[in-house]
Amino acid sequence: MATPALKAVTLTHVRYQRGDKFGHFLAWVSLVPVFISLGGFVSHIIFRRELQTMFFALGLLISQFVNDLIKTSVQQARPETCALLEMCDSHGWPSSHSQYMLFFSMYFTLLTFKTTSVWETSTKLFVNSLHWSLALLTVYSRVYLGYHTVAQVFAGAALGIVLGAVWYWVVNYGLYCYFPAIEDSSFGRMFYIKDTSHIPNVLKFEYDNARAARKNSASKCD
Repeated sequence: MATPALKAVTLTHVRYQRGDKFGHFLAWVSLVPVFISLGGFVSHIIFRRELQTMFFALGLLISQFVNDLIKTSVQQARPETCALLEMCDSHGWPSSHSQYMLFFSMYFTLLTFKTTSVWETSTKLFVNSLHWSLALLTVYSRVYLGYHTVAQVFAGAALGIVLGAVWYWVVNYGLYCYFPAIEDSSFGRMFYIKDTSHIPNVLKFEYDNARAARKNSASKCD
């Protein structure tokens, strides 16, 4: 009886050439989408219950679905260098890593400049430059490590930018007016679903309310 072929779970499995320190660095960079999804969105949704974050994450899931649909339809092979990595049994056009990071960067940038925040413009530019730098490094890492061609990462990046901008418009100019209804629904009240994107300084708002609640509880002890 033939032994069945084995297939690995490749969520965090990234290969690079032994001794290549820059390749080692880029291998970690290419895991940024995983860190954002698990460390960022999952924890933020569980502990913050923000509607804006939920729709942001939903957009990324839709983007991934579109990416898989296109890959299945086009069925473009990955570069020959990918065969050496022994982890390239999926199609390569467009790059999902590039699409994810550019979707994230586009949506996040538009969101930071849309919300009424106390952040100075220089601070917004600095924060956005960080994730755009990570996005470009992620795109570069996919070519450097041999997982994609230049054309594949450019296609993923372009698609991510377009989908990120379109989804931002859908959420913030189409669905945003329904946020209060979602908050007031039985589901929203049960799970404490809320939207704070309209509050200029969320940190100060929560700080002031926490102090007010503390004063009320302290007065009961007198």
